[in-house]
Amino acid sequence: MIAISIEVIILMAVIYSILLGVGLAFFDVGLQPKYKRFVNLVLATAGGLISAFFVAHLVMFYPKIVP
Repeated sequence: MIAISIEVIILMAVIYSILLGVGLAFFDVGLQPKYKRFVNLVLATAGGLISAFFVAHLVMFYPKIVP
């Protein structure tokens, strides 16, 4: 369980960096600041869905240690 938690933390750090870069790119190409709240909501929702996907698949397919 600890290995899954560490792996999810590392994966979410990478995904957070990517989503933050996407958010910055949106505003860099001229998206107006009044849409910042909506873009943050969309990116947070995407991050939540991605983390749920990672957790579900790691719990399902991570090899079990049988004593």
